[in-house]
Amino acid sequence: MKAWLCLVSTLISLVHGYNQEVLNPQRAAGTLRRFNVTDELKKSVIALAQSHELDIWGVTKSHVDIYWPSEATELPTDLEHLPHTTTKIPRWIGAHHRTKGEPDWDLRSVANSTFHESYHPLDETEGFMRKLTEEYPDTATVTRIGLTAEGRDLLALTVSKPGDATKLEEHGKKKKKKKKHPTVPKLNFVVVGAQHGREWVATSTSLYLAHALLVNSSEPHSLNHLLDVFNFHFISSPNPDGYVYTWETDRYWYKNRQTLAPHLGCKGLDMNRNWGYKWHHEPVEGAFKPDVPVHPCTHWYPGNRPFQSARATLPDLIGFLDLRSYGQMISTPYSYSCKRQPKDIEDLTEAAYGAAQAIKAAHGVHFDAGRVCDNLYEAPGNILDWMYSRAGVKYSYAVHLRDTGTYGFSLPPKYIRPVGEETAGMLHYLGKFIAAKKDRECRCDFGSIALH
Repeated sequence: MKAWLCLVSTLISLVHGYNQEVLNPQRAAGTLRRFNVTDELKKSVIALAQSHELDIWGVTKSHVDIYWPSEATELPTDLEHLPHTTTKIPRWIGAHHRTKGEPDWDLRSVANSTFHESYHPLDETEGFMRKLTEEYPDTATVTRIGLTAEGRDLLALTVSKPGDATKLEEHGKKKKKKKKHPTVPKLNFVVVGAQHGREWVATSTSLYLAHALLVNSSEPHSLNHLLDVFNFHFISSPNPDGYVYTWETDRYWYKNRQTLAPHLGCKGLDMNRNWGYKWHHEPVEGAFKPDVPVHPCTHWYPGNRPFQSARATLPDLIGFLDLRSYGQMISTPYSYSCKRQPKDIEDLTEAAYGAAQAIKAAHGVHFDAGRVCDNLYEAPGNILDWMYSRAGVKYSYAVHLRDTGTYGFSLPPKYIRPVGEETAGMLHYLGKFIAAKKDRECRCDFGSIALH
């Protein structure tokens, strides 16, 4: 097994006691309250929400969205007096259905494939990956890299062309050629989908990107040219048990479904706070009462030790994307603190701002670029920080996809393709930027769209 596949061992959910109950889709799931904030007020609202163990759905520079489950009847007094709007959230929003019969997704085209018109349950996302290997047997490979405690396969999709990459011509001070087109090993790039089960658009977007890499380079939105320089590895559903739970039981489930202790009345840990760099079992000072352990039933419970599910080792990677929702942000390290800057902050920031412009070029949608602690809030144990500081992946980004809260986690299926197209534009830009920095020759045409 290739060394990079060991990454996913960290993402395996060790789950027991699966609940097959299917809730009434018409029953209200709860209430979403939006607090309009300044930078100062944002920290206070987040701290208050955490102190009451509420579920923070979204954070931007202008507002904080807090979810209040239907079982709760009152808003805490210290939050109630702050100006906010209120929206009732149904259990299901939009069309959620299963493909009937043998699907005809037309995988020869990313622009015309019907697969990218709907969200899909886990068995269909896995079927899509396997069909990609049938359509593109020389380029796509699916590997079973783990098994969850609920008995589900954990799959990874590799998209790679045979052969090495080519370096650009090197020039001396007098512009004399030293070497001409030496070949070098290709660069490795990892893309991870929804660590949090409810972030469906992250899973669908990862599959769109994989498809865009495989189709012919003459097609609009094709990313096939990047395979001259990169090997791509996709883990579209790193939390398969949590993802299934959002389809069958609770659409807005956040954590994995790991059994933490037999006496607890709840399950799961926050997979994105369980990575082993600056991991903390206690809350960060300033968030709320320090030195008080986070209760296992909270939405952001980080586990009682880092890498509680498994261990992880990584090979030499150059790029990493953690696809998320929602918020429209592309974020650089660090998450654990805003007091420290990454040593590569100039290159990271330059590429992030260029990537945000590439996103906007597709459909005019604005993304903020900045450090994740500034865009959101300080949170230790984040995958982004671990990838950058421990795995040494220079170009590591967290990307919060559409929208900014109008639909939130229930983004309608009609937006799946536009989100895929603009994220493909972002990946094209990042690939082009990294290839130039690493002196790799790249045919940086991007289908029928010109991005600069």
